[in-house]
Amino acid sequence: MKTVDLWFDPVCPWAWIASRWLLEVEAVREVRTRFHVFSLSLHNEGREVDDWYRGWLDERWGPARVALAAERAHGNEVLRDLYTALGTRIHRDKEPVSRETIVAALASVDLPASLADAAESPDLDADLRAGNRAALDPIGEDLGVPALHVDGNAFFGPVVSPVPRGEDAGRLWDGVLLVTGTPGFFELKRGRGRPVTS
Repeated sequence: MKTVDLWFDPVCPWAWIASRWLLEVEAVREVRTRFHVFSLSLHNEGREVDDWYRGWLDERWGPARVALAAERAHGNEVLRDLYTALGTRIHRDKEPVSRETIVAALASVDLPASLADAAESPDLDADLRAGNRAALDPIGEDLGVPALHVDGNAFFGPVVSPVPRGEDAGRLWDGVLLVTGTPGFFELKRGRGRPVTS
């Protein structure tokens, strides 16, 4: 069984799609995903970004803080189901990133509503910062999420839409392992010509 470590911010659509892809991979390959929290809001603090993106980030600190609070209180395994609960509401159902959405996600996985208080608190931000570093330091560039670590290799991506399913997910996994395991391999990229769909 191979373990892949995925860092995610619950509000990032690309991390969401990558996480759903990895769950598909688990069904067709001997793979288990271990989830870790990342904060795009913290990652972009003090950076020059477009005004619309800054406003978007400023409204979205809460889910990452709450996910980390849940992990601290209940262990890493709660992240798998909590991320699914948050992501389904935020990305699939297009619910607002609000306390109500967070509380509903917590309730759906039998976690206490009091964890939602972490959304407005910077108490765990030092731990979020450490998690961000753990995700990105091995990648060697200041990219973001999805960040994956597997077999001693770390990389950003894949950025893909829609979610590959079944054996298509497995073939993408095989290809990702092949290219990221190649010494000296750095990048494949093409323009994004389709809307993001999960």
